[in-house]
Amino acid sequence: MKLTGTMLNKALLLESLIVFIIVLCVHTVVWDRYSWCAIALAIQAFYVQFKWDRLLQLGGAVFQFRTTANSGLLPASMVIPLLGIVMKERCKAVGIVYFERFGIVVASTGMVLALFLSVIAVGITRPVPTNTCILSGIAGTIILYIMKYSLTVSEVIEVLEVLLIFVYLSMILLYLLPRCFTPGEALLVLGGISFILNQLIKRSLNVIEGRGDPVDFVLLVAVAGVVLLGIFFTALFCFMDSGTWTSSMFFHMMTAVLGLGVLMPWLYHLIRRNPLLWLLQFLIQTQTRVYLLVYWTLLAASACMVVLYQNSKRSSESKKHQASTITRKYFHFIVVATYTPGLIYDHQLLYIAAVLCLVVFILLEYIRYFRIKPFGQTLRHLLTLFLDERDSGPLILTHIYLLLGMSLPVWLFPRPCAPKGTLAGAGALVPYAGVLAVGVGDTIASVFGSTIGEIKWPGTKKTFEGTMTAIFAQIIAVALLLIFDGRVNLNTSYAWILGSISLVSLLEAYTTQIDNLLLPLYLQILLMA
Repeated sequence: MKLTGTMLNKALLLESLIVFIIVLCVHTVVWDRYSWCAIALAIQAFYVQFKWDRLLQLGGAVFQFRTTANSGLLPASMVIPLLGIVMKERCKAVGIVYFERFGIVVASTGMVLALFLSVIAVGITRPVPTNTCILSGIAGTIILYIMKYSLTVSEVIEVLEVLLIFVYLSMILLYLLPRCFTPGEALLVLGGISFILNQLIKRSLNVIEGRGDPVDFVLLVAVAGVVLLGIFFTALFCFMDSGTWTSSMFFHMMTAVLGLGVLMPWLYHLIRRNPLLWLLQFLIQTQTRVYLLVYWTLLAASACMVVLYQNSKRSSESKKHQASTITRKYFHFIVVATYTPGLIYDHQLLYIAAVLCLVVFILLEYIRYFRIKPFGQTLRHLLTLFLDERDSGPLILTHIYLLLGMSLPVWLFPRPCAPKGTLAGAGALVPYAGVLAVGVGDTIASVFGSTIGEIKWPGTKKTFEGTMTAIFAQIIAVALLLIFDGRVNLNTSYAWILGSISLVSLLEAYTTQIDNLLLPLYLQILLMA
């Protein structure tokens, strides 16, 4: 037991070292007064995450978190602030003031959310860690002092609104969904949802006709809809059996009512046109889009066939049969085949398709979790084959995290701040961050690591061979993108791209967090810097 704890501490220290290196690499390029905030936040998060780990081991946390991983506070705390900082610098370089200010708000919001989570951990640790309290106080003072002279009054109110939504969502979702997240994963997922809800409220109250792309509003309304639907039915089914036909009919009816009676009018208010007609026209606008939709439908059908085939093997061989690592990574190859043509030929179609796919995945998970007839029990049987140690809670989130990891670089890429025509430098690969980090890197590392890997990284089960082949595979993928995507021009940024891929691959080897979610975000940060 003592040896296992030592190995975990070693892995945690090396993971923290990699995160610190990434933070310093980013700020060698974009150094300004916000860099002091980010470094102070990283140092205090490093100390506080050990307090979280202690709470998790002793069972002293307020909520039940995922027990098969460390707290992950440091890597999670740096994602949103670094995204905001690099977005600010990119938009400042092309003179887009609105998105430059938006980047500052994102960075400030991320820092405040991370500080709040740190204060929670320090406050419930017994005995109270005096040194960590002092360090957190110093970091908080630096951040608040710089924010005081950087944000306008309206921006301060916006940051506080996101914090308030985050607090309420944390109280509700972490109670309803025990063991689904680590503290770090909760910070990323709930922080992202809180920011989306805040943006939706803000834009709904300040709609200006003709301003904004309808594509951007679809994501906001879709996420708000599925979150509200999940909270409503979770509360409702606490008082009634969700597995009856009556409850199932009520679920389908209320889903239709929310979608057609609330979300569609809300979207109409934002885009000033019929959402269903707009979506239909959007999907068939060009012949290329029709071809892509047919191609994606065939890929989806092949993924369903894999699920059915693997379950037929389980039925014939053994009830305890579980899908192998290679079988699970087959879905990674499918999403690479899905996203790459979309990024090359039609970025906006991929954006909308990913949003619709996210809604479908979450609705199917609701049906499985609540055992909604007629498909709830069938989905439970089919998907248990693909469970791993990360699905320790009541929800199965692995496939949703895979979709998010591939889609976040597409959704978060600030299109108004991107140069027109040819994309130059490492930033040209930003939309491909999910494809490279998860679709190629993580897949190759798992497959080769589990088959030919022998030399293990200190403190982990990951292998040196898996990481090296992942780096090599991503380099080959970049070379192929240069051939097939004529807009990409890397100029002289090859060394930065190689360093970014290598750092993220090393992070994959050491992190115990959901790598499908974490790795694309860090690669996007490095490529945008």
